[in-house]
Amino acid sequence: MMEHGRVSRVSVSAYSVPTTTAGEAQPESDGTAKWNSTGVLIAEVEADGRTGLGYSYTSPAALAIIRGVLAPHIIGTDPLAAESTFWAMAGAVRNLGWAGVCASAISAVDIALHDLRARKLEVSLLQLLGGSATNVMAYGSGGFTSYTIPELQNQLGGWADDGLPAVKMKIGSAPADDLERVRAARDAIGPKVQLFVDANGAYNVKQALGFAAGFEDEDVTWFEEPVSSDDLAGLRLIRNRGPAGMQIAAGEYGYTPQYFATMLAASAVDTLQADATRCGGVTGFLRASTLAQAAGIPLSAHTAPAIHATLGAALANVAHVEYFHDHAQIEAAFFDGGPTLSGGDLQVFRALAGHGLIFKRADAERYLVEEWSSTE
Repeated sequence: MMEHGRVSRVSVSAYSVPTTTAGEAQPESDGTAKWNSTGVLIAEVEADGRTGLGYSYTSPAALAIIRGVLAPHIIGTDPLAAESTFWAMAGAVRNLGWAGVCASAISAVDIALHDLRARKLEVSLLQLLGGSATNVMAYGSGGFTSYTIPELQNQLGGWADDGLPAVKMKIGSAPADDLERVRAARDAIGPKVQLFVDANGAYNVKQALGFAAGFEDEDVTWFEEPVSSDDLAGLRLIRNRGPAGMQIAAGEYGYTPQYFATMLAASAVDTLQADATRCGGVTGFLRASTLAQAAGIPLSAHTAPAIHATLGAALANVAHVEYFHDHAQIEAAFFDGGPTLSGGDLQVFRALAGHGLIFKRADAERYLVEEWSSTE
């Protein structure tokens, strides 16, 4: 019989959601990748009749990692000791490789454990993390390179009209078109909204420096992954030689605390990015935040606005949260109780226990790929 108060059950379900624009299926692309669906992993952990909910954006292969590798390190643990479980899970995947699918599996479970912990203590996750704010700046993100210029302008201009203070577009898959697309975006959003660009590592260093100069004319204030995020020397060079008013950003592919420490030690970025659905859930995001704060560098939350709204409101050095087109659609379809977008900010509800998200299982069922429960 399971010891009282310990985690008694782990359940996991994997989903695949087609990409859509204006309600119609449409492939999407950025500077270095193309996709037509998004993988969603839902993790649930139970103790004492309460359930914690977590999620990540990843391959269905992550379900097998939880089932075959992580579950023995979760079942029977103290739900109030989420950090201890995090490191146990990290140790369990040592020979598989922590980064990638394993990290996304750990992330979903860690978010669920923190949700459960807050629910057991009958406080919101925001309160559990010591947050006093209930809002964090959001920026609209999409502008895929697969969009026509009218589609690009309609999306970014719509966000500007809705009051978002900044919007981000993808560049890099057709460099010869990038300046024209950036000019079209600026025309659509007007002079007062900040314009961010994301090359997803598509350029080499010399290309990136040239484009940075051209983008400066359109008042671009954020240049994300101008070169590969693995090229720390290249990022640092662009940061040092690029326009003074342009933030160089990277970090979304950080899966481990060491990744962020290495990037910051290299002085590679003006703003560090982290994604709780990749970097180890709440525990990993807190580590990235602490490292960035120690380095005097702001942190920006990459995608997954439903969970990052709470983390962004709780942590003083989070500059903003990416309101990513695909994930905003998925989270509205999969969850009730998420943050609301108002006046350019994501608003979090302090009164809800845990992170406040409620999984709409019946609505998600049509996208189900596989499911498993430790009690089956």
